[in-house]
Amino acid sequence: MSSAYAVEDLLRRHAPQVLGALVRRYGHFDDAEEAVQEALIAAAEQWPRDGVPANPRGWLIRVASRRLTDALRAEAARARREERAVRLEPREVRAAPAEDDTLTLLFLCCDPVLPPAGRIALTLRAVGGLTTAEIARAFMVPEATVAQRISRAKAKLRAAGSDHPFPPPADHPPGFRPPGPEDRDARLASVLQVLYLIFNEGYTASSGPALHRAELAREAIRLTRAARRLLPREGAVTGLLALMLLTEARSAARTGPDGELVPLDRQDRTLWDRAAIAEGTALVEEALTEGPPGPYQLQAAIAALHDEASGPDTTDWPQILALYDVLLTKTQDPMAELGRVVAVAMTEGPEAGLAALAALEPRFPDSHRLPAVRAHLLERTGARKAAADAYRTAARTTRSLPERRYLQTRAAALDP
Repeated sequence: MSSAYAVEDLLRRHAPQVLGALVRRYGHFDDAEEAVQEALIAAAEQWPRDGVPANPRGWLIRVASRRLTDALRAEAARARREERAVRLEPREVRAAPAEDDTLTLLFLCCDPVLPPAGRIALTLRAVGGLTTAEIARAFMVPEATVAQRISRAKAKLRAAGSDHPFPPPADHPPGFRPPGPEDRDARLASVLQVLYLIFNEGYTASSGPALHRAELAREAIRLTRAARRLLPREGAVTGLLALMLLTEARSAARTGPDGELVPLDRQDRTLWDRAAIAEGTALVEEALTEGPPGPYQLQAAIAALHDEASGPDTTDWPQILALYDVLLTKTQDPMAELGRVVAVAMTEGPEAGLAALAALEPRFPDSHRLPAVRAHLLERTGARKAAADAYRTAARTTRSLPERRYLQTRAAALDP
């Protein structure tokens, strides 16, 4: 990897932690984000030339902290924050566990004053480090819509008084503190949804030359572990961590030597991470004892059944179908409905799967996933030309190069 690419990866990894540290110390989410961006630009210019500092995160925090305090002083000089500016001496933010900073930022972005779409978009941008375009593809909405959501969310936090999203006691210094139980309960659903979206973008990148963006998947797992330490008896958190581990355990077998996609039924299961599967399975069992199962616990149970099978022929598809039936009583997620179609096809035959698939057409207007499933089921029925046409339709829709190559290869193999 070149020096420039190594620096870019390092900056992307540290940016959310640096932003979290500044927000925890100073507040002013929007101003802090601008200061972090300036520090990142300075690092991108200096580090490839002068070398990466021994403590990259500390360097970024120092530079961003100076930029932020300078900006706040300038604002105070305009006669609006003079009293507060006296207290804002430029000093290094105290070292704190990065995950604490990031969790504070995570719960801040999921403030109940924001609409759900705004919470998720802002958190993906600030905590997950996703670009506006990546978030737009995750939501299946125009990029301009996501940019507007982020802008409005920042404005609403500012108007609501983002200095103290978690009101501190009278003797608490200025800045932020970890959320209390009442704050966590109000924000947990959005926090978990955001973590799941970050993980999904990492496990199957929505665009680009790589199928797997390991840094995003790892970051989502790290943050979810931190959330579980904060809420050790919350079944949804445990279930989400289990789901991530059981899914990520297959990552080494999902691509071939040239980066080509390998579907689940053709993967070399000896490459699966058995330690992650064992941990995920234990977490599923624990999560199912922590109250009525929710969507994450049920999806984790489905993933466990896949991971425990020695091959496609030994997978317990009837049990998976039963779990999908329960899951769809708790969520209207289109991907869960598509997963149920596959389970129907594996249990009752491809014709039954195609019949169930027809009802989902309106739920996937611009996605490649439905035509890809249709192509697979048509191929199983022996309708080679129709399957090839469906594979080509799916290939035209996806922005992922490995998925496109796989779909085009399947279409070519079925052509007369």
